Amino acid sequence: MNRNGDNDYYNDVYDRHNTNQGMQSPYYGQPPVPQPGNRRNGRDNRGNVFLLGMLVGIVVMSLVGCCTYVGVRAYQTISSRGQQAASVSAPAENVVNDVTLKKLESLEELVDKYYYRDEDIDTEEMIEGMYAGMIDSLNDPYSVYYTADEWREMMQDTEGIYYGIGAYISLDATTGMAKISGVIAGTPAEEAGLRENDIIYLVEGETTQGLELSEVVAKIKGEEGTAVHLTIYREGEADYLEIDVTRRKIESPTVNYEMYDNGVGYIQITEFDDVTLDQFKEALAVVKGSDAKGLILDLRSNPGGSLPIVVDIARMILPKGLIVYTEDKYGKREEYSCDGKNELDMPLVVLINGNSASASEILAGAIKDYGKGTLIGTTTFGKGIVQRVLPLTDGTAVKLTISSYYTPKGNNIHGVGIDPDIECEFDGEAYYDDGVDNQLERAKQEIEKMLR
Repeated sequence: MNRNGDNDYYNDVYDRHNTNQGMQSPYYGQPPVPQPGNRRNGRDNRGNVFLLGMLVGIVVMSLVGCCTYVGVRAYQTISSRGQQAASVSAPAENVVNDVTLKKLESLEELVDKYYYRDEDIDTEEMIEGMYAGMIDSLNDPYSVYYTADEWREMMQDTEGIYYGIGAYISLDATTGMAKISGVIAGTPAEEAGLRENDIIYLVEGETTQGLELSEVVAKIKGEEGTAVHLTIYREGEADYLEIDVTRRKIESPTVNYEMYDNGVGYIQITEFDDVTLDQFKEALAVVKGSDAKGLILDLRSNPGGSLPIVVDIARMILPKGLIVYTEDKYGKREEYSCDGKNELDMPLVVLINGNSASASEILAGAIKDYGKGTLIGTTTFGKGIVQRVLPLTDGTAVKLTISSYYTPKGNNIHGVGIDPDIECEFDGEAYYDDGVDNQLERAKQEIEKMLR
């Protein structure tokens, strides 16, 4: 629900850009696998050649939150006369070298001379595809090249404002298609009847299988007042659901809160964006100011987001000590700690599920390690790696996986997730038919026990 996450957000940017390949992800049922048609590896004109240029930007953010292999390591060169030359391999230590530059020139000549299509070739698109191809060849679903337009959109998303349908989108590990990982209240997605874990089979008649998350999001987002047609697979339905959703400006609150009659506060964090810290401070101040006796913290379907933001929020809950630490490829360790001066002084229950990922797992993991609260729900997604976005001088950017993170007790939950203290499966039938959130009701019961 980016979250590059999807949020009509980049779940891969927020770890919505939540892609779930090779990770734990809840899935209810198996839709038919569509044929990919004429698309190759889910990309239109992003080739298998390598990046030209150098990273010259600076680090702007660290992300903890979710690609098709298109690189080649050995190939045959083709001369401009169309004859096959000897097989060559580029030196592994340098991608940009005389061999690869010469091959790029040969490929361009061949395309120029032989490639037939009705419309003119978009040279700029070919160049962008070249850059994207290098990052894609890392075979890391969380490392992404952003065009200038994509980078601007991503920055807009982190501000909590965008134009779309109001749903968080991620990639489903089982089908390779996009899925709804959360729906924002009061948005077109909710009004149209979309539900969490709906599989987005088609967008405007085109399959989402094989597409990168940013590509799916780009197709769903659009001008305010226009409609997007989605073909949805929902477990339990006899046929696909055809749903039209009208886009509009979404100003998504990332924190929701309320007080219950029994003196228990409820705070939901839907993602960790730039706006989340101030929103959480306000929510916690209201809860404490209402003389709350206990707190339910809802992290369900939270795809992650900014590492600094979740650390600052953790400092308003945890006792003195380590919150999380990261280790990079060189073994360099970076620690994030809490002074304990703002430790939460009331019983705490935390709700989690299979779509709780990355930054939300950092917070839930630290709470569990310190025994600060009781976790209720189902095992989390399992994303224990950190990405960093590096902008380039031409307005584009690259997001790269830079480190693994560990909970205070030294646990790396990547591909494993965090188990709840109390297992409680979500009852979708009760929720959608009768409006009963059985996991939240269980949390209320447990916190009542703590208050006796």
